[in-house]
Amino acid sequence: MKKFNIRKVLDGLTNVSSSSSASPQPGNRENDTIQENLQSEHFQLCKTVRHGFPYQPSAMAFDAVQKILAIGTQSGALRLFGRAGVECYCQHESGSAVIALQFLINEGALVSALADDSIHLWNLRQKLPAVLHSLKFNRERITFLHLPFQSKWLYVGTERGNIHMVNVESFTLSGYVIMWNKAIELSSKTHPGPVVHISDNPMDEGKLLIGFECGIVVLWDLRTKKADYRYTYDEAIHSVAWHHEGKQFICSHSDGTLTIWNIRVPAKPAQIITPHGKHPKDGKKPEPCKPILKVEYKTTRAGDPFMVLSGGLSYDTVGRRACLTVMHGKSTAVLEMDYPIVDFLTLCETPYPNDFQEPYAVVILLEKDLVVIDLAQIGYPIFENPYPLTLHESPVTCCEYFADCPAELIPALYSVGSRQKRQGYSKKEWPVSGGNWGQGTQSYPEIIITGHADGSIKFWDASAIMLQVLYKLKTAKVFEKARNKEDKPSTDIVDEDPFAIQILTWCPESRMLCVAGVSAHVIIYRFSKQEVTTEVVQLLEVRMPYELNDVDSPEAAGEQTPAVSTPGATSSPQSALPPAQTHPSTSSNSSDGPRDNVPCLKVRCSPLKQSPGYQVDLVVQLLWVSGEPPQQITSLALNSAYGLVVFGNFNGLAVVDYFQKTLLMNVGVQELYGLADPFQRQPRSPRKARQPSGGVCDVNDGSNASEDRCKSPTSGSGSPCNSDEETKHQKFIDKMKQKSRRFSKTVANDLAKMSRKLVTVPDQKHETDAKDSSFSRSRSSSVTSLERESREIISSFHFSETLSRKGEAMPGPSLWVGTSQGSMLVLPLTVPASSELRMQQAPAVSFGGVVTRLKGGILSMATLDSAGTPLLPPYELWYDPNLPDEREEKDRWKRRRPASPPSGGQEGAPDTHYVVLCSEKQAEVIVLPAQTSAFKHNITEASFVLRADVVQMNTGCCIACFCANGHIMALSLPSLRPLLDVNYLPLTDMRIARTFCFSNLGQALYLTSPTEIQRLTYSQETCDNLQEMLCELFTPVETPEAPNRGFFKGLFGGGAQSLDREDLFGETAAGKASRSLAQHIPGPGGMEGMKGAASGIVGDLARTRMALDERGQKLGELDERTAAMMASADSFSKHAHDMMLKYKDKKWYQL
Repeated sequence: MKKFNIRKVLDGLTNVSSSSSASPQPGNRENDTIQENLQSEHFQLCKTVRHGFPYQPSAMAFDAVQKILAIGTQSGALRLFGRAGVECYCQHESGSAVIALQFLINEGALVSALADDSIHLWNLRQKLPAVLHSLKFNRERITFLHLPFQSKWLYVGTERGNIHMVNVESFTLSGYVIMWNKAIELSSKTHPGPVVHISDNPMDEGKLLIGFECGIVVLWDLRTKKADYRYTYDEAIHSVAWHHEGKQFICSHSDGTLTIWNIRVPAKPAQIITPHGKHPKDGKKPEPCKPILKVEYKTTRAGDPFMVLSGGLSYDTVGRRACLTVMHGKSTAVLEMDYPIVDFLTLCETPYPNDFQEPYAVVILLEKDLVVIDLAQIGYPIFENPYPLTLHESPVTCCEYFADCPAELIPALYSVGSRQKRQGYSKKEWPVSGGNWGQGTQSYPEIIITGHADGSIKFWDASAIMLQVLYKLKTAKVFEKARNKEDKPSTDIVDEDPFAIQILTWCPESRMLCVAGVSAHVIIYRFSKQEVTTEVVQLLEVRMPYELNDVDSPEAAGEQTPAVSTPGATSSPQSALPPAQTHPSTSSNSSDGPRDNVPCLKVRCSPLKQSPGYQVDLVVQLLWVSGEPPQQITSLALNSAYGLVVFGNFNGLAVVDYFQKTLLMNVGVQELYGLADPFQRQPRSPRKARQPSGGVCDVNDGSNASEDRCKSPTSGSGSPCNSDEETKHQKFIDKMKQKSRRFSKTVANDLAKMSRKLVTVPDQKHETDAKDSSFSRSRSSSVTSLERESREIISSFHFSETLSRKGEAMPGPSLWVGTSQGSMLVLPLTVPASSELRMQQAPAVSFGGVVTRLKGGILSMATLDSAGTPLLPPYELWYDPNLPDEREEKDRWKRRRPASPPSGGQEGAPDTHYVVLCSEKQAEVIVLPAQTSAFKHNITEASFVLRADVVQMNTGCCIACFCANGHIMALSLPSLRPLLDVNYLPLTDMRIARTFCFSNLGQALYLTSPTEIQRLTYSQETCDNLQEMLCELFTPVETPEAPNRGFFKGLFGGGAQSLDREDLFGETAAGKASRSLAQHIPGPGGMEGMKGAASGIVGDLARTRMALDERGQKLGELDERTAAMMASADSFSKHAHDMMLKYKDKKWYQL
């Protein structure tokens, strides 16, 4: 355990100016030494698991014995699914699209073909699948794969019409090649096109059915190396399927027809079916339909066969959604899908193609969903999907991650969420049931909350690297619904999705939820297990100030003074507002005037029925001001112990008391600085980039206060304004106002402020802070305009109970405010001690001034006690607001917070706290109550930090940062030592910046695609246990018995005929393939895969036992066949002997 001394740490840090700088601070020696347990060896970065629907799926396969489903995507990703909670993600290095997948049934292996003409063999017998072999074709493009059941030879069809054989054990090509010119008629003068289908006859493995795109189907004899039959149709072929008896096959065509062929009658189809075609009465050919992209033909023992097909609809069904057609006997069911169909598979009871298939389900892969229908029940109901594939039901707009939550939260959310489940699902279990869960020791509760574009919020159980939806909240129910397109809400802030969630904050202990929407609205929710009907939704409307003079206060006519709260009265500049407006305010908007004092959305006036779960407590809406829409909310915080919600935007901040439904404070950014504004404010246009001003005010109102507050941070001394120059500039403003009527009052106010010469006062801050004040915030070349730099935004908040004032002896409630220009300010709070007083008196908010300033906008803040332990904000324990008994008991639990270790200071001496700040460029630790800098660290120079959080690890706390250049870093606390710096993922999409978040215990996540969440860990302990936590895809399962051929078929050879493919395709018989045709590439999972597959004696024994069982089963089958033949021979001999004895003494004429 290493100790760091604040006075001595400078010696090791000042030598590297770009790394960090610290200065000794006066104080107690006992408080200067803090023990830090976290070291660099406690950190390691690795991906854990990926959740959600595979983005842009392109191929699918199913292992009928292992019950594992594989999905490939256009980005080269593979997603494997088993039972609920069994998921796996792996990625091809090339990133090319997956065009075909083939399982080695019950072998724990998968073959994938990519668009770059490469095929890969994946080992699934290890928890992290790896590529064992790869084969890259150089001269031909791959179009189709076929791997017969229990065969080691893979058939590869190409765009040239050729078929190659690949040994899946060694991944080498055979010299046996089926050339297209030998397969088709010699008289044919045109190329048949690419190979679209390959399959062997279910009853004769030596017969191979080859389908070409042009409409030609060839039955190839592998032994004689020639075509037995050729079947020709005028329309292009999309797919082919066999009848299990091997006497018929069916083809789907581009004109929406199905043709059924007898293998011995190649002249014409035995039957032509147009499932969705209109049959004319005069007997003419039906009208052509859309192509049937795929057809499957499955038989049953006790009924009619199933024909399942996709596509084939009539061309006059314009705008109709994609459909799957199920034809069973005389009935035809058309199942509409929400998205286009990518592929489908019919799940059958047996993996053997020469037996009755007995289909029981159909897996349908859509562009944005996975659907499984039950074929065994009437109406074909769908199975309830156990995977978290509804993540993208509406686009994710924000995300938060909470690890180590209270244990009762997940059961509470599940109990209310279970009532929201749809009805009508199949009663059977989910058919994809393979794999086993991991055996990890990590058992703390984890919850992920996602906000969506339609205003919905989803709570997910993320414990033990699984993901399951718990509860869904629809915030749009609070607002009026649009009856027609004309009434559709138009916020003028966003073009669409007016209910989209922008920011959310959640208190797990009190279960309070607060969300900010894109239409400048804030909704506060309480959790209740009781259903209630709210007659009138509580509404509070806020007019945010745009400039200093726009503060809406009773003393607006006189000199502006800082709004200081006193107990029992609100400090709001809008104190004239009623405690809560239960209906939208009356609008001053008219047909010939600008919109004013109206919100962007209309809150519903009718009673609102609220189901158990999260229920609306208060809605806060920002108002239009003189034709300008309100600014979007940029920061949000909630504290359940104080009953306060604070939010900020480009204009300023507002503090709301949601207990009394009143507004406590509503001030602009300049108002927060008081007389020590460190920035020179630049004028700006309220309409630029659709980010308008927040209000209109008189040019001359509050001019003295403006001069006092606007100071230059670079000048050394101050001087009064030159009255002559001011008069000239005022005349210029008046002249401009006369020439142009297009300028709004707000713009005129900006020009008036620009015309005055700003005076300065000596800066009271440190020299380092004075240098930092000249830093121009710039994220990228596209965001470096004066307009952007001149606007200071409220970027972050933090409630804390700490020493907020200099010289303060006892901790008190406070609100810490961070801005986009790097300033951190403090607002001390005065909160009534008891619950009774709290419900009668509102908290008081006062101005505490600027504490420090950093480069870049402030992203996060936290407080530590004297031992370096995080001081969590006080919270209120949850109680059900709709149960009177719990409401009375809640007073005992008011304002609880975890107890911190005792201070090491002297008796009677004030305690020492630390404030941790992290901006886009720097991190700093400040000592309280002295408000002096203890440590400062430059995180990045060339890039900027996107997300930063103070997180709790098992042995301490640290700052976790994610930078735009892809680096993930961790800094110790409070010394800010670098503990981790890994170049993980460069910022390629704003989606990553919007959704990346850290959590306690070394967990993090981000939205890696519009439909998938990627979770990762930066904890060494979690990385060490990851192998145990991951699920197992392969489990030892016995292969089902082959179908019984019967006595006479076994005796006279009428059953399925096997083929020794090694004699045909092996190097001895077929020779070697051309080296230039394909290149063999050993996979990186060769050795690692073997090590992973061989991990543990139990796994070895299980696999050995399974191999012995399979061998014993085959030997047993051979013994049974031998015994049957011997018994039949004995029976024949006995009957022959009896016949001989019967007719031995008879004459020929006696017979």
